[in-house]
Amino acid sequence: MKYQISCLLFIRDRSNRLLLIRRKKPPNINTWSPPGGKLEMQMGESPFECAKREALEEVGLKLEDEDLKLFGYVSEKAYEGSSHWLMFMFDCFVQVESLPEEINEGHFGFFNRKEIDKLSIPPTDHKLVWPFYDRRTEGFWSVKADCSNAGAHLEIEGAPHRQIEL
Repeated sequence: MKYQISCLLFIRDRSNRLLLIRRKKPPNINTWSPPGGKLEMQMGESPFECAKREALEEVGLKLEDEDLKLFGYVSEKAYEGSSHWLMFMFDCFVQVESLPEEINEGHFGFFNRKEIDKLSIPPTDHKLVWPFYDRRTEGFWSVKADCSNAGAHLEIEGAPHRQIEL
């Protein structure tokens, strides 16, 4: 299976609502996700470079390294049976004033944290992304998810061994 490396950006407005994009393209077509995208590995791009590039391309937000905090990553084995993913999750300290214009990737919306749980989001994000976003101030998180079979499970690495059924 192909290995994909990406970043997710958690960007807020002045009301502390999170910016999400309703994706027009796979993966996660027609679901709401934080802005982000794939690393340009052939260029040797780092996760921070990717986060800054995606913020500029998708949101029109020019960021510096100090505007971002890497708070964890999620490793998904056999996501949707098609590829393995390593997603770096960044908290953004720069707020946006208004919704970005629609792009070829999708259109944007602002949502408070409780609203996000009721949106159409990628199913595994309920367990792999949002609980760790909620705990981003507690330290760095490393999450490993095996999505390769019906008995899929989630492990929190670097912490006491725990598994959560997906």
